[in-house]
Amino acid sequence: MPGTNLTRDEAQQRARLIAVDSYEIDLDLRGAQEGGTFRSETVVRFDSAEEGADSFIDLIAPKLHQVVLNGKELNPAEVFHDSRIALPSLAAGRNELKVVADCAYTNTGEGLHRFVDPVDQRAYLYTQFEVPDARRVFANFEQPDLKATFAFSVTAPKGWEVISNAPVKATATGPDSDTAQHVFEPTPRISSYITALIAGPYHSVHSSWEDKGGLREARSVEGGGGRREGERRSVPLGIYCRPSLAEHLDADAIFEVTRQGFDWFQEKFDFPYPFAKYDQLFVPEFNAGAMENAGAVTIRDQYVFRSKVTDAAYESRAETILHELAHMWFGDLVTMEWWNDLWLNESFATYTSIACQAYAPNSRWPHAWTTFANSMKTWAYRQDQLPSTHPIMAEIRDLDDVLVNFDGITYAKGASVLKQLVAYVGMEEFFEGVRAYFKRHAWGNTRLTDLLGALEETSGRDLKAWSKAWLETAGINVLRPQIELDAHDVIAAFHIKQEAPALPAGAKGEPVLRPHRIAIGVYEMRDGKLERTERIELDVTGELTEVPQMVGRHRPAVVLLNDDDLSYAKVRLDPDSLAVVTRHIADFSESLPRALSWASAWDMTRDGELATRDYLELVLQGAAKESDIGVVQSLHRQVKLALDLYAAPEWRPTGLARWTEATLEQLRAAEPGSDRQLAWARAFAATARTDEQLDLLAGLLDGSQVIDGLVVDDELRWALLERLAATGRADEAAIDAELARDATAAGERHAATARAARPTPEAKAAAWASVVESTASDAKAGLPNAVQEAVIGGFVQTDQRELLAPYTEKYFAAVKHAWETRSHEMAQQIVVGLYPTLQVSQETLDATDAWLASAEPNAALRRLVVESRAGVERALRAQAADRAAGAAAQG
Repeated sequence: MPGTNLTRDEAQQRARLIAVDSYEIDLDLRGAQEGGTFRSETVVRFDSAEEGADSFIDLIAPKLHQVVLNGKELNPAEVFHDSRIALPSLAAGRNELKVVADCAYTNTGEGLHRFVDPVDQRAYLYTQFEVPDARRVFANFEQPDLKATFAFSVTAPKGWEVISNAPVKATATGPDSDTAQHVFEPTPRISSYITALIAGPYHSVHSSWEDKGGLREARSVEGGGGRREGERRSVPLGIYCRPSLAEHLDADAIFEVTRQGFDWFQEKFDFPYPFAKYDQLFVPEFNAGAMENAGAVTIRDQYVFRSKVTDAAYESRAETILHELAHMWFGDLVTMEWWNDLWLNESFATYTSIACQAYAPNSRWPHAWTTFANSMKTWAYRQDQLPSTHPIMAEIRDLDDVLVNFDGITYAKGASVLKQLVAYVGMEEFFEGVRAYFKRHAWGNTRLTDLLGALEETSGRDLKAWSKAWLETAGINVLRPQIELDAHDVIAAFHIKQEAPALPAGAKGEPVLRPHRIAIGVYEMRDGKLERTERIELDVTGELTEVPQMVGRHRPAVVLLNDDDLSYAKVRLDPDSLAVVTRHIADFSESLPRALSWASAWDMTRDGELATRDYLELVLQGAAKESDIGVVQSLHRQVKLALDLYAAPEWRPTGLARWTEATLEQLRAAEPGSDRQLAWARAFAATARTDEQLDLLAGLLDGSQVIDGLVVDDELRWALLERLAATGRADEAAIDAELARDATAAGERHAATARAARPTPEAKAAAWASVVESTASDAKAGLPNAVQEAVIGGFVQTDQRELLAPYTEKYFAAVKHAWETRSHEMAQQIVVGLYPTLQVSQETLDATDAWLASAEPNAALRRLVVESRAGVERALRAQAADRAAGAAAQG
């Protein structure tokens, strides 16, 4: 409906008319333990550029009590429709609006989320406002370029922690003796989507970051206090989680990463941290990884590790911590004008967080670019080959567009291209431009051209053509080496061929060739290791680029294009290099070229250029010796996906058997207590299938079997039980018994997964009903977001294709209604998670096409379904390639 979906044109019109000064927001959370609704009172002061103009303010609330505009009472029934309150006949100059409403607690992770911890039965609250959900908590002008100051006052049960963007100014007894009122300092001028409120009986740990001094010049910071050369500033740091997780909270490690980020970002940005404090709050049932609320970052509490995890998990958590900290400058201090620059907001935070991990002194993860190449870029390559591919700088027409645009292009391709831009202009020139950008636009809103203009000034490069080629076009290039040898195996000619494959059917735009800054790595075998003997950096332009530096040398063992992963492109190896890499992929002396080679092999498998059975052999040869644990775990996920979706169905049981045997062999061979042992244990638990293998899972679970050094803790126990449930070896009584042993929120989620995973029609019907047929209009009746996600994860089991086949028809009968009646987050889980991805057949494609033709879905829903359809289409092509490889091997 028009009233719930703000368009860009409407936002621009409103921004021309209105300039917001301040909000005063009073929330009454005394009834949080029971749920339902809470009282919200907002006073907003703003200027209007025109006398008598009409506008609107945003609010989603079950009950609107009062609207007072410039002292005049307006009838709520007349002015409140959908999510908008009409504001008629504004005064030129200053206006004051008061809105009193009852707003609703949610269990969807949007607005003010309410969670009751099963351990202590107490309520915990937090807000999530990006993109348009501050309007679920208080009336506001919900668009990023209408910045203002925000002063919160919150009444809550006594003894609760109440945290917002700014420090508490005063705390007093509330309306009754068992409540307290928390009055916060006003924030600096920020956007509504980064305001925050977290409340409940949270556990907290506190410390500080001490500014070392040494900024290049003195300046003042709005809302953050003054700062002069040589002065030291102390920023209070807080970490919060539920008491039931407190014993697992490794606060010292989190503070250490945070302080490294503060040190590195302040040096690189040359701008003081913009806010008065920095709290990190680990909150339950969070939909995303984290959210950059100014001075009060919310993070999913699965990052408080209650069981043993590998170092890859700690690295991922550190990247998330640094990503959100970078946003304090890029996103919160300087904010995009409209959501079409969301990519820049997220890409900058991603690039700088990984650069900090890679380059900061004493970093625990100097190999962070290996992880980036192995995970983020793989995500980007996948997204960029979908029918929904789009330019990095996407056309965002309305809120629906942006809600489905938190994707691999916005984050991963954008960060990859930003890395390419840094290589293009130079790192020092890049950060010099960023420093100028922050000084010029502090507390304001910007467009992409503002940053590119600053970078042009500092680098001397004209970035207009670069921007057009990289940011305004869709699709991905392929780089291939073309090598001609003479009779003595000496290179006579060397070219890089650039290809621009046709965009997927349905994608907008045309394929283009782009300028690439890349390195060529020359590798030779030395003492059993593949070592780089030379590196050549150059610009690749057009279809064919000559590389004279390679001519006249003896043919090396491996030639690796895009070494150091400077550019964003799919890379192919020449036949001789591929042959060496196939035999020696684990023998690269450095992790990044290995990761690039693994990524190339995986991409070839997805494209049907490498058969799944051949990819499996490559992994079986190389994974056992792979030293980077993050790469190992990615290989586990990719092999399992390839076997489940890309293998010829008639060969799949053979491939799965080989893989499962290998996981058990590696589990038994791994060093006791090591990350590798845990990773292989999880891989084995995900695929065990024979009676003997399942007996081992059951034995590990009940303690009758032991693998030296393997601690079967809470999370591993659930992994074992979930597989036993999915294979019919664990019944509901076993699940209930495990939940009684682990009666926590995590335990409840795992139990929901295990119940839905059981291989019976009754279990599938119950799971489907709980997700699709629940009463979505009543937050108490529908599943919470995290539990719904867990049920969907259990429902979809790759060993249960026949059992799930009837749900293809049910999906298409229900999906549009689910989209129209659920909140965005809940609906997207259903649309993507329950699509019949495992039914890899032409019939699934036909059913999807028929639904697309008849259902008339809106653009956002159509995009999600078309993306899912593309996965089935790709799987059909990959299965055909695998079948052909098998036939060729036999014939």
